[in-house]
Amino acid sequence: MTHGIISAAQPEAAEAGADILASGGNAVDAAVAAALVQTAVDPQMCGIAGFGCMHIYMPSRNAHVCLDFHGRAPLAARPDMWADRVIGEAEDGYGFILEGRVNEVGYGAITSPMTLRALDHALQAYGTMQLQSLLAPAIAYCEEGFMVRPHVVTYWSQTANHGRIAHEQFLRQHPATAAIYIKPDGRLHRVGETLRNPDMGRTYRRIAEHGVEEFYSGAIAREIVADMSENGGMLRADDLAQVAVETNPPLRGTYRGLEITTNQPPGGGLLIVQMLNILENFDLQAMGHNSPDYIATVAEAMKIATVDKDRYIGDPRFVEVPVARLASKAYAAECAERIRRGEKQHVPRFNPGAPESKNTTHVNVADEHGTCVTVTHTLGQPSGIVTKGLGFMYNGAMAQFDPRPGRATSIAPGKSRFSALCPTIVFKEGKPVFVVGAPGNTYITMGVVQAILNAVDFGMNAQEAVSAPRFCATSDVIEISNRITRRAERELAARGYPMRRYPFGYHFSGVHALRLVGDAYDGGADPGRDGMAMSV
Repeated sequence: MTHGIISAAQPEAAEAGADILASGGNAVDAAVAAALVQTAVDPQMCGIAGFGCMHIYMPSRNAHVCLDFHGRAPLAARPDMWADRVIGEAEDGYGFILEGRVNEVGYGAITSPMTLRALDHALQAYGTMQLQSLLAPAIAYCEEGFMVRPHVVTYWSQTANHGRIAHEQFLRQHPATAAIYIKPDGRLHRVGETLRNPDMGRTYRRIAEHGVEEFYSGAIAREIVADMSENGGMLRADDLAQVAVETNPPLRGTYRGLEITTNQPPGGGLLIVQMLNILENFDLQAMGHNSPDYIATVAEAMKIATVDKDRYIGDPRFVEVPVARLASKAYAAECAERIRRGEKQHVPRFNPGAPESKNTTHVNVADEHGTCVTVTHTLGQPSGIVTKGLGFMYNGAMAQFDPRPGRATSIAPGKSRFSALCPTIVFKEGKPVFVVGAPGNTYITMGVVQAILNAVDFGMNAQEAVSAPRFCATSDVIEISNRITRRAERELAARGYPMRRYPFGYHFSGVHALRLVGDAYDGGADPGRDGMAMSV
């Protein structure tokens, strides 16, 4: 590494970030350039009308912060507005199924668009370049098109499952959206074909010329508000005007003598700290990687953290989150003792049914000056809505609010819901040694914690850590990828665990990581996505 290293879920994004590093930009510049390209080449995973978290460590500025930009329920939203529409809750806790899909697809699904404001804020506060120049690669991919990759088609072709709508409906249901994604013969693009979105390119050119205020209070904002008003959307001018980034200190914990730094609620970092605290009480290495004992122990930690998340973690501006207790070593020791006694944590669900969608993306960057950036940004899930002529898709994050009033993640005007986004940096003796994050919604925290265990307890490099077979337990079921052995599955089933095997070799989030060894980094990109790691 001369200038830096980057790992991203799309090769186009990784290359864009690497080009910025090679031209003298810092890690923040590179992360923003990569994130903008991701909005063009993975437009259902993320977008300028999405949300996320950027975790920045910049020793030259003595800065270590998390830029939190979680989407907020529109000011017109009300706690009980969907209380009579509930059909059920997703099995893993990722959202609710409502009659008419009003929270899942369409104008009612949209929360405030945060990502563009956040990327610009990051540049102004910590970058060396301007948004105008960093938009250029994304504009080119919009106007000239990008080659449709396997993961994009895999997402588009995912069929209805346990009550969730088929992903293709996000692309077909609204005319302005279908005009971009549906070919004249009525089919979706295939792998290797070129998808162009000139409307998005024109929107980006307007932002490059007039700045982000064009989007939040200028002509683009007026087009957004007019579209929402005409089609029953809740988003209004006041929602756009109030969009702002929160700068927070990272949440800190320790694991086997290392410092863990991650994001605060309503992000998922508290689950990372809690699970690692519990697992520190066990000799995982002696159990053996992905042995039945290892899987059962880690799965119970996952279930305990999930139950606490469902009960307690929401927007701290609206609910009191017991961070100190959930992040404490004493509480973790109590949980570990329950696991040793053989207790199985039950994860309650309201009329369980639908599994999650995994509509998120990630970038990790480190530069020659020691700056590390790890950013996860997302649409939550696509709303399926594109304002005619603007090209970008809005987030569909209202689907993850609890439509039942009085709970930690219930709907309230201006409130953010829990998000599993957890961009994390691990330090040893004050120096970053592992930079990690993932897309994958509810699976994010579970994928990230396994990557940390792989690196710390089993000595894996970055690529090995993100490639090792994963499992997940966000319900009573232990879900396993197809590379977990059948022998382990049989033994866990004999212990009374419900098991579910997936056909995918790589599953349960798409983890990306950088590892520092001495003065050199190595990088890893999850093989289940289409991305790569590269240094310059």
